[in-house]
Amino acid sequence: MSISSSGLKVLVIDDSNTIRRSAEIFLKQGGHEVLLSEDGFDALSKINDFQPDLIFCDILMPRLDGYQTCAIIKRNAKFSSVPIVMLSSKDGVFDKARGRMAGSQDYLTKPFTKDQLLQTVQSLSSSKQRQI
Repeated sequence: MSISSSGLKVLVIDDSNTIRRSAEIFLKQGGHEVLLSEDGFDALSKINDFQPDLIFCDILMPRLDGYQTCAIIKRNAKFSSVPIVMLSSKDGVFDKARGRMAGSQDYLTKPFTKDQLLQTVQSLSSSKQRQI
């Protein structure tokens, strides 16, 4: 995987149009390529073609929740090393622990600021570079 200064390919999975749009604006301002999905099924149908470097995934979504989506992505050998950040409006210890069990690397509470979002991307991309 090559991380250029032009940024990462980031997949944002959230059933809230507002959250998807603000994440897209913030990430594009940070120089990243963004793909949006409104739920887990939608994301799973797009992930193979997009090959994201990083995924933001909402926890509470219809049909397939964030934990299930995260676990399915992590079971795929091709994407098992892709960092996943859970997004939630609740800042609960239980949610964070459950997210970690499903395979997420980090947790961001909504609503997030541009700085919080880009800082999370930065910290995960630098830790991923160290592993290469």
